[in-house]
Parts: sequence; structure tokens; C-alpha cells
Amino acid sequence: MTLLNHKVCEIDAAIAEIPDGATVMVGGFGSPGTPFALLDALLASGQGNLTLIKNDANEPGIGIGKLIEAGRVKRLITSHLGLNRTAIEAMNTGQMEVTFHPQGLLAEKIRCAGVGHGGFLTDIGMGTEIAEGRHEVTIEGATWAIEPALQADFALVHAERADRYGNLIYRATASNFNPLMAMAADRVIAQTYRITEPGDLPIDTIHTPCAFVSQVVQVDRASSQQGVRPHDL
Repeated sequence: MTLLNHKVCEIDAAIAEIPDGATVMVGGFGSPGTPFALLDALLASGQGNLTLIKNDANEPGIGIGKLIEAGRVKRLITSHLGLNRTAIEAMNTGQMEVTFHPQGLLAEKIRCAGVGHGGFLTDIGMGTEIAEGRHEVTIEGATWAIEPALQADFALVHAERADRYGNLIYRATASNFNPLMAMAADRVIAQTYRITEPGDLPIDTIHTPCAFVSQVVQVDRASSQQGVRPHDL
């Protein structure tokens, strides 16, 4: 556990703690909420054989798309990758294993891990390939599938604001997978535009309490690609 006063650090130091072969959750729904600066640092740091958990594969040349193009992603657990032709090609050629879950199931699997549950019961996908391999139980005559929780070694999230203790506030549509993932990983690295002193954030506006956050790094808004096309295209 990181001490409250030691959570703010440089981005390279935070990313260096991620080992080869780690399972990493990445917040975001498309571009909103995606921690682009942390992903760029992960690309530069060189870790490989990664398992990434993200709602989508971003687009070619941005976000996790860069890691996929560099051959650093062994497996992607996601709900869709239709906006990234490079990811589709990597899947079709066997360069990257892809596991799909319907978006609602993916979110609930992550939420369950975050609140300490081993999984949940669902009837979504019963009788289809989605249900292949699931354990089933019968309760009062109804058959349910057991959907296991989904946990990670690290979570990379994007927050609009943070304080030095690691309390986080997300903004608008960036409040997507970030809060769930911040509860479902052993270590959580948060990027943010602004870090304030403890007590500066209105307590009733904090989305992720500091207990869930391991490290906080401040990034430049102009270079984060947040919600805009990459600067080098």
C-alpha cells in the first residue's frame, strides 16, 4: 500500500512498476476517459506480453491501438474493436487473442471484482455462443449462467481532477469504465490534469476515494489527446 503523502509521482516511475505479462485494465469509452498519456508512457517503457482489458480498442494510432500495433498485447478482453482495423487484423492473423463480452456483462464483471464478489448470475446470451463454457445453476426452476468477476494487476484511469491523497473526480462521459476499474485492480495509476491539496475537492463530488488509488501523475491537457484526434495525424 502506498502512503497517502507518497502517491504523486512522475509518470515514468509509475509505469515502470508494471511488469512484462501484466494484466492491465484501461479506462475509457472510445476516447473519452482513456488515459492516453499513461498508455504512451507504457509504450515507451517497453513492457510486452500484456493482457489488456478495455471496453474498445480505440482507433489506429491512438491509445491502446499503439500498443497493439507494436505487438505488445498478447490478449485483449473487450466488448468491440470495430473502429480499429489494425486490431481486427491482429486478431484475424492470430497475433493477438481477443475475448469478447457484451458491454453490459464486461462492466458488471469488473464491478463485481471491485466490490469483492466472485461473479454474478445472468441469463444474457443463454443458448448462444456467449454462454459457451459457462457454469449453469437452476434456481426455483430458472436456469442461470455464472459469469465470473474480472480482476487485474493494474488499472490505468483518467481523472479530471485529483488531490495528493489520490481522491479522483471524473468529468462528463469520462465517467465510464474508470470508476469501475479503479476498484478492480491490485494497483491503480491515475492520470489527471490538476492535482490539488487534500481538502480542496468537495467531498460530495469525489467519485473514486483515495483508498483505491496507488499513484497519481499530472499530465498536460494539450498532449493527452483527450477527446481529440492525435496531433501527429
